[in-house]
Amino acid sequence: MQENIMGRKRNMEPELYEQAIKYEKGSFITATGALATLSGAKTGRCPRDKRVVKDELTENELWWGKGSPNIEMDEHSFMVNRERAVDYLNSLDKVFVNDQFLNWDPENRIKVRIVSARAYHSLFMHNMCIRPTLEEIENFGTPDFTIYNAGQFPCNRYTHYMTSSTSIDLNLARKEMVILGTQYAGEMKKGLFSVMHYLMPKRQILSLHSGCNMGKEGDVALFFGLSGTGKTTLSTDHNRYLIGDDEHCWSDSGVSNIEGGCYAKCIDLSKEKEPDIWNAIKFGTVLENVVFGEHDREVDFTDKSVTENTRAAYPIEYIPNVKLPCVGPHPKNVILLACDAFGVLPPVSKLSLSQTMYHFISGYTALVAGTEEGIKEPQATFSACFGAAFIMLHPTKYAAMLAEKMKKHGATGWLVNTGWSGGSLLKAKYKKTEIFGLEIPTEVEGVPSEILDPENTWSDKSAYKETLLKLAALFKNNFETFTNYKIGEDNNLTDEILAAGPILPNA
Repeated sequence: MQENIMGRKRNMEPELYEQAIKYEKGSFITATGALATLSGAKTGRCPRDKRVVKDELTENELWWGKGSPNIEMDEHSFMVNRERAVDYLNSLDKVFVNDQFLNWDPENRIKVRIVSARAYHSLFMHNMCIRPTLEEIENFGTPDFTIYNAGQFPCNRYTHYMTSSTSIDLNLARKEMVILGTQYAGEMKKGLFSVMHYLMPKRQILSLHSGCNMGKEGDVALFFGLSGTGKTTLSTDHNRYLIGDDEHCWSDSGVSNIEGGCYAKCIDLSKEKEPDIWNAIKFGTVLENVVFGEHDREVDFTDKSVTENTRAAYPIEYIPNVKLPCVGPHPKNVILLACDAFGVLPPVSKLSLSQTMYHFISGYTALVAGTEEGIKEPQATFSACFGAAFIMLHPTKYAAMLAEKMKKHGATGWLVNTGWSGGSLLKAKYKKTEIFGLEIPTEVEGVPSEILDPENTWSDKSAYKETLLKLAALFKNNFETFTNYKIGEDNNLTDEILAAGPILPNA
């Protein structure tokens, strides 16, 4: 079956846009030369339909059960879906195949093959993965992982484990991924990220859902944060070199970007607010689910009629301050970003190693009232390792590796609530807050000292204390998922990490 598909292999390059137009109904070239297309009914990821084969290999290795993103399926059900996908791909006049790499570190890169029915999916992955040279394509050999993307064709809902017509299936033993029933391109990107979260720790390499940049003096910073906390904005600071905006590895030789492109949200995009992304939307870029004028082909980035999750996928070299190759030395600052809508966390806190592990595992931010229908007051959101949907192992495994690397290479941890970062903060004087025990600076040049302690911004001190205790309780309730989970002696949470969390009175 695979051999049949490989016999009709075609490489997709940006200059072959004509092929994308010819084989894609509803795809158009915009006024700036980008390819605009639609993903169909699914305009975002389907985490409830993503499954992993549970077998002798994965049963004791992966994180299963409460709080885990890994939903199990068996080998037989995977093979039913695989056969369905390959049969569909073999029924087409043309399929598109990419042979590419993940990870800019040449010693630890992964060879991936993506077989897809849609030309835009091929072009999307051409942008998002690392593009091989002609010589590397000729000598590519057997891939380390293969994706069969038959997303236009549904799975059989009566197949065991299926709950809808959509299924995204990972088989780590076979080194394969099958996509049925969704044409959203992000499933391929994030599916491979999940694979890297499994493969890299086996090599003692930490996989990270983070942005990363480097200063002119070679100082590297990692930025962790959920959507809306400023991860992309901080990593693309014009005064620093961009290493990557989303997925990275931290090995014994330093940090490296996993991808060869950027996948930027572009709802309400403007040239004034985000000029780099605006200028990157040109020939070679794939625009997903945007709306544009029928005659002038100008994109209306404010139009949410298809989805708010409009996206642009472009090669990373479209960003002017990118560092190529996308590698750097060991990070000096590890910055955890939290949008605390409760208003009780400090603007910036310096973290101990155990506090960094605690807050990394917690992955906290808060939804502001009014941002989603039905939200009347701030709601806490926790996502382990700031990317729970993509991790494969228990969060404590990644946290332990992060702490080990930070300790070995002298990195400082920060919890940031406003988008500040290190620098002169390392030399400031600090005091500890109550409940959370965070170290906050008492003074920072150019910043009014009274705003450094959040209690000073509350006129009602009793309301501040009540809200602080409420948030602390939410942290502790969330962390119970991890205190009760064990994978061998090495991954047990230590008393030191537990003590790094908030301490409630009479607890």
